[in-house]
Amino acid sequence: MNSIKASEQIRRSNYISRDLSWLRFNYRVLDLARNPDMPLFDRLKFLAITASNLDEFFMIRVGSLYNYIDYGKERIDYSGLRELPFRKKLLDLAHRFVGDQCQAYDDLRPEFEKFGFNICKVEDLTESEQHKAASYFKNTIFPLLTPMVYDSYHGFPLMMNQLLIFGVITRNAEEAKPQSRTTFVQIPANLNRFFEISRKNKIIFVPIEEIIRWNMHKLFRNVEIESVNLFRITRNGDFTLEESDDMDQDFVYEVKQKLKNRKKGRVVRLESEKAPSPYILKMLKERWNIDNGNIFTIDRLIDLKALWQIIKHPHFANKIQRPPAPVPAPSLPPGAMDNIFEYLKEHDVLLHHPYNSIDPVVALLEKAAEDPYVLGIKQTIYRLADNSRVTAALLKAAENGKHVSALFEVKARFDEERNIKEGEKLEKAGCFVIYGISKYKTHTKMMMIIRKEGEKVTRYVHIGSGNYNEQTSRQYTDISLLTTDDVYAHDVSEFFNVITGHSFPENYEYLITAPKDMRQQLIELIRQERRNAENGLPSGIVIKINSLEDKDVIDEFYAASQAGVQIKLIVRGICCLRPGREGLSENIQVSSIVGQYLEHARLFYFHNNGAPLVLGGSADIMVRSFERRIEALFYIVHEDLKRQAINILRYNLMDNQNSYLMREDGSYIKRQPAEGEATFNMHREFYHLSTEMEVESCLF
Repeated sequence: MNSIKASEQIRRSNYISRDLSWLRFNYRVLDLARNPDMPLFDRLKFLAITASNLDEFFMIRVGSLYNYIDYGKERIDYSGLRELPFRKKLLDLAHRFVGDQCQAYDDLRPEFEKFGFNICKVEDLTESEQHKAASYFKNTIFPLLTPMVYDSYHGFPLMMNQLLIFGVITRNAEEAKPQSRTTFVQIPANLNRFFEISRKNKIIFVPIEEIIRWNMHKLFRNVEIESVNLFRITRNGDFTLEESDDMDQDFVYEVKQKLKNRKKGRVVRLESEKAPSPYILKMLKERWNIDNGNIFTIDRLIDLKALWQIIKHPHFANKIQRPPAPVPAPSLPPGAMDNIFEYLKEHDVLLHHPYNSIDPVVALLEKAAEDPYVLGIKQTIYRLADNSRVTAALLKAAENGKHVSALFEVKARFDEERNIKEGEKLEKAGCFVIYGISKYKTHTKMMMIIRKEGEKVTRYVHIGSGNYNEQTSRQYTDISLLTTDDVYAHDVSEFFNVITGHSFPENYEYLITAPKDMRQQLIELIRQERRNAENGLPSGIVIKINSLEDKDVIDEFYAASQAGVQIKLIVRGICCLRPGREGLSENIQVSSIVGQYLEHARLFYFHNNGAPLVLGGSADIMVRSFERRIEALFYIVHEDLKRQAINILRYNLMDNQNSYLMREDGSYIKRQPAEGEATFNMHREFYHLSTEMEVESCLF
């Protein structure tokens, strides 16, 4: 299928390709790196994020596509394209993105000197600086390098994922029949990417690959070096587990084996410096069964994640734009933490991170670990911070004789090993640890503290959209609820029994869960808005999520739109729904907010004829969320908290500084203030909310 026909087929489809939509999301992140009004170090940060995003995209999404191509399985993309035509379309757009990414880097380079640093090659150094670089190579780099020859006597070495690798072709002229030989030199991951040199009031960052290239002759003595070729590979990191009902150590063993296999996954991308040796390029293409579509030629810095070393350098600590200090939540006034157990018995609390700190949640857990009246703690864990206070609190609780149950999701992508280690640490301390459920990924975020208070037991519940991670909670926007309400407590208790045991409750009052019936319940809420519109009653839907991909729900949005329901969707990343198409979705508006924080909160609003229903939680509108994950959405029932959640959505809709509007063809344009409209940056405005906030209870 030629590119014109493929483009036409994509345009005709009522759905946007998930993977093409994701690449457009990364373009919105790249937009921040290209924004001249943003400080340089923030622009570098977003450029590094685009590189990290693209690495994961190739490992998971392109890797998943190759699981179909390599094994001859049929896959039809939402755009209507089969595997190979879609692969071409996807890689063409990825090539275009990498070109734009490199141009953004070039545009930033002239600014480096003004901010007290530069990235230089060895030949740009003074003689004394070259001596320092030579000494660093001799004492630190050289002992760690291991040349691995590949010839008729030596097998092809295992190339590690996302490491910089030199392919060196040498020749020994003194042999009777001189032959070219290929040797691979991998740069260890535990070396800093840049060697740092202080020059007056400036820091010079020298890529270590350039120092190695400069000293390559020391690795190949008495032979002629014909060519030196730097490259980096990305392997397929997408793996699935065999479905099983076992929840014992065999499951953890299987995860560990899959992680080992990830190191040998098929190569899906080869990044190479300009003008590589045709000989070595041909060898690698044949070895890894790749073609020019998989090869990305980069004549600048390969792997822009290296910029983090500069961004996080102590010398530039004051150059990064720091967010304001968190403010008290409207439902948690100053002083409430002094006796949080007593406060929560009388008040529900809704937190909006990072504007409200996650500290009340972690502090509650830490108090529970020490409190003599606390009997037990149950918690789901998806991702944790380094040196996690959450783990420390659970360990302390176990040491103090409390019953601790923790469900560690060992399939949390790229955190698998960390979660296994943290779980084993808790097990040794006497905690009851469950390592996920093999058939599903436990993505819900829940905690329950059981406390004896006189003759009764009170259950303190936390449920939200964000991970129990103190570090990311400062960069991710999330919502979470703290409550002792008996209905929430009963539902959460039942849900813990489902995910840790063998229980099938008929219904929940305040929860909607997956894989039980979340898709169908959301569809019913959409249909009710549709019925209201058809009957001339007020209607409307506003939803804020990370991703929108499930066709069944998209079709319900289309039907509701055609019935006259106004639908406003705030979708940070992937959006497979096509808004604004005549006869299909004229009443649907899609926006995406990409700014200083990563928008991670999920909020659902249904107008319900003036008696709004509002939900928050961990789930996106995706097939995986409904069918392959354990998820929970919770109704926000307390009227003050409901108004607070509605205001969060209102501010998202008002934002005209970080918001992009999605067009019918799937592209995005930056939203600008309308004529006479004041600028509104929600990332600033959320810090100005007071505990006396009063807002309307409806969005339509």
